[in-house]
Order: sequence, then C-alpha cells, then structure tokens
Amino acid sequence: ILFKPELDKSLSVCRHCNYHFRMNFHKYINLLFDEGSTSQLFSDLKSRNFLEFSAKSDYGNQLKDAYEKSGITDAIEIFTGNINERSVIMGVMNFDFIGGSMGSVVGEAVSRAIVYARKNKLPLIIICKSGGARMQEGAISLMQLAKTSSQLAKFSNDGGLYISILTDPTTGGVTASYGMLGDIILAEPGALIGFAGPRVIQQTVNEKLPENFQKSEFLLENGLIDLVIHRHELKKTISSVLDIIQKK
Repeated sequence: ILFKPELDKSLSVCRHCNYHFRMNFHKYINLLFDEGSTSQLFSDLKSRNFLEFSAKSDYGNQLKDAYEKSGITDAIEIFTGNINERSVIMGVMNFDFIGGSMGSVVGEAVSRAIVYARKNKLPLIIICKSGGARMQEGAISLMQLAKTSSQLAKFSNDGGLYISILTDPTTGGVTASYGMLGDIILAEPGALIGFAGPRVIQQTVNEKLPENFQKSEFLLENGLIDLVIHRHELKKTISSVLDIIQKK
C-alpha cells in the first residue's frame, strides 16, 4: 500500500521496488523543462467528428467528454523550451484523451512540430503514450503514419536530431510511425511497447510468447531501443545526449 502524496513526490515511481506507474502528462513538462522556459505551440488544433462516426457511443460525444475531463484539445501538446539551457521542441502525449489515440489532429500537431524543429534547427523530443490509431476517424487516422514518417525523413535528411521516449503504453500506429523512428530511442522501465497486443499476437501465431514480451527491457535486449531510463534520470540523460551530439 502506497501513500498517494508520497508517490506523487517520487514522480509516480514506487520507492520500494522502482515500479513506474503511469504519470500525468503535464508532470513530464515540469520534470524535463527548465522552469519558466516553456511556450505552447499549435494549441488551436481540435478534432471533430467529420465522418459522423457513431458506434456504442457517438464520436462527437466522446470528444466533448475528453475536452471536459482533460482540459486540452487532443491527445498531444507541443511545447518549446529549454532543457538545461538547451532549446528543444517537445511533444507530450496524454493517454487520458481517448487512450492517447492518434487521429488527424495528433498527426497534424506532430507534423507541424517536426517542420518547426527543422526550420529552427532544434532537437525534437516526443514522449509517446498511446493505444494506437483513432479508428473513429477511419482511414484518415492511418494516413497520419505516412504523414509523420515522411516529415521525419525530411528532418533526418537535414541533419535534425529526434529523441523518442516510449512510456507505458506505446502501441499501435504510434509505435509503427514516429514512436520507433527516433535517432535515439529511450524507454521507461516496464513500459508496454508494441504494435498489436501480446494476446492478439499469441492467438495469431499460436505459440507461447517469451516472458516479458513487449516490455521495454525485452526490446532493449533484442536491439529495438537504445536505453531503458529511470524516470528520475530522464532529464539528466536527455541533457547528456544533447551535449554529446550537438557538440559534434
């Protein structure tokens, strides 16, 4: 049993076993950015039910509820600011907004962030936390994979630095696009990272999966990510990466 205020003080990490609970996305902003250095970009973007999608619940009502509960316009927010006095642009995903799903607005916000980073020659950081593509927007949501990936290719060709940070969970279309395209890919301990869920994969291949399959430590052992980082060390590690690469 954990005392909630103590857990909040430790950045939602258990002080007994170092288990990383999911942390509110705004706390990443306070954790990583230098105090008073942040400025939000593209906050006017907002999803709408342009396909008039309705299943068990109407998509328009889902969006309305998500706006009211979260106070933000979609599943990602983009900021400029400083990390130990180095300027960066950073996107932070919010799983509480319809499961951090990637629809047209998330794709547009990420694309604009990449273009902004390219024009201003800034490192790009995206903290990923998503259940996948937002299927209430149909094929439009899947088009965001190509849209963001092509912008990252241009950014890379221009010598841009992109650091991807995978948190629990990072799945579906986000994993298949910008989540796994970082020049440096970091992950938090114990994070679920994959495309389809382990249960779906096990049913498809009809084989028992390895222990801790799709956890960040398993991906590190198999060469799919670069580093598993304790949340308390995240700012220090990113700052070191920026120092090393930007000096070169």
